This record gives sequence, C-alpha cells and structure tokens, in this order.
Amino acid sequence: MHTGDISIQAFQKLRGRVLQKERLAPYTSWRVGGPGDFVYIPADLNDVSDFLQQLPIDVPLLWLGLGSNTLIRDGGIPGVTLITQGALNDIEHCEPFLVRAEAGVSCAQIARYTARLGLAGLEFMAGIPGTVGGALAMNAGCYGGETWQRVAKVETISRLGHRQLRTAADFEVGYRHVKGPENEWFAAGYFNLNAGEKQRSLEDIKLLIEKRNLSQPTSWPNGGSVFRNPPGDYAARLIEQSGLKGMSIGNARVSEKHANFIITEGDAKAADIESLIFHVADVVEKEHGIRLKPEVRIIGKSV
Repeated sequence: MHTGDISIQAFQKLRGRVLQKERLAPYTSWRVGGPGDFVYIPADLNDVSDFLQQLPIDVPLLWLGLGSNTLIRDGGIPGVTLITQGALNDIEHCEPFLVRAEAGVSCAQIARYTARLGLAGLEFMAGIPGTVGGALAMNAGCYGGETWQRVAKVETISRLGHRQLRTAADFEVGYRHVKGPENEWFAAGYFNLNAGEKQRSLEDIKLLIEKRNLSQPTSWPNGGSVFRNPPGDYAARLIEQSGLKGMSIGNARVSEKHANFIITEGDAKAADIESLIFHVADVVEKEHGIRLKPEVRIIGKSV
C-alpha cells in the first residue's frame, strides 16, 4: 500500500491531529526540508497506540522530536511523520531518585525539572538541543555526560501500537549509538538521579548554557554537531585545520564560531547542507586521511 491510498478521513477518530502535505521545515532546527505526506501530532501515548493500530504496516513511519541532528531533504518524507515535540511532554517525579519523561520532553526541560527537585545528574542535558526521545535514540551527550549513563529503564511502543517496559540490557549502547529491538520507538525514559543541591544544579545549568552560547552558533539555524568525533580527535579541529571555516554552498555555511556546525542563512535548501556536509568530509579525508562520519541523520526524498 502506498501513502496515496490512505485518506485523512481514516484517522478522524483520533484525539490528535493529522495533517496532509504539511511543511516539515518549521519542525526542524535547520528550518529546511520538504513536506510530509501525513504529519501526525498525537494527544498522548494512548492516542499514539490507537493511531499505530490503524496505520497499515507497510506505510513508512518517522518519529521526529525537535528536529535537531536531522536533515530532511527538499522532497520531503513519504508516509507518516509523527511529531513528539509539544505533544508527548509528560514528566513526573516517580520515586525519590527516579524521574520519568516522555519522548517529546526537551532535554533542557528535564535538566531544569530535576535540578529544581534538588536532584543531580542530568545538568548536562541542558546543552543538548533535542528531546528525550532523540537523546535515547542516539545516546546524546555533551560536557562529559551521556544519556544512557542515567537510564534506569525505558518505555517503548511497537509498530503495532503495543507498549512495554525495557531495561538497558535490551539495548546495545555506545558513542552516539543505540541499537534495540526492531520496529520499536522510545515512548519515555526513566532516569536515575543522585541527591543534589537545587541552587548548585541550576547554577551549573546556567554556566553550561552560557558556555554553549559562547562556543556554538546558537543564534543561527543549525542542526547541532554535524560529525561524530573520530577516536582521539575532534571533528571541529580537523575541519578548521582543513581551512573550511566559513566555506559555503548556497545559503549553507560552515560556522566561523564552531567548525563542526553548519548554519543556514536566508532561503537555504537541504540540498545545500547535504552537499556541504559531503564536501567537508571529502576535504578532511584528503587533508588528514580521516573520513568523518555524519552525526546527523539525512533522510527523505531529493527533489
């Protein structure tokens, strides 16, 4: 079955919203990308289960959080794009040192929430420009912390809409890498915290944000770090040493502030960003003999 065989009326009994041919650029941090055949914004996790039980199994499905670390091509996304940001955003203090956050909760939000509870351990997440779901999916990290260092268990939801609890033992976790059961997505995470001091944690978060704003081009649309750091080195150093700071293709440019960021200006195209990503990788390989691996996911159809 193709997406064109589905009518929007098929989803009218849901409490969430289903949109057809919706522009995806506003849902991404690069602010580029073509339309989604269908965009689904759920009411809650029960609504997601209902939706997935109705969705034909052969229709492609993409989960999208804050749209950082993701480049959606100009031709858009076939099938259904499920938007978690602003939707799956429940967060709760379950036990003295355990907090549950749904996939659409921003990393900055859970960092501040736990700090205000006087719990320590997730301050670093204030520096991750994404959601809990995305952080779980790629073991996002910064400033010495990684998401899965704090994971107690996760809730997943299958392609058929079935929800279950899983432990870290069900996943292979590494640097910017998480592999688990196929056709399951992260619905929520449970995080283990330590006793902390509210004011100290909030101050740590403030300093971390200030450091991030000083070192990264946060005032420009960007997708976060473009390349993974190779073993024993830094992608930004290799890119800068290759003379690529300020290099541009179309309205996409390697940031002068941080070489591992690509920023967009004006009416940038996803194709500009993708071309620049591979140009940077080619030049660095030629200059240093190291092939940088993109950290960003490049998905969708080309025009």
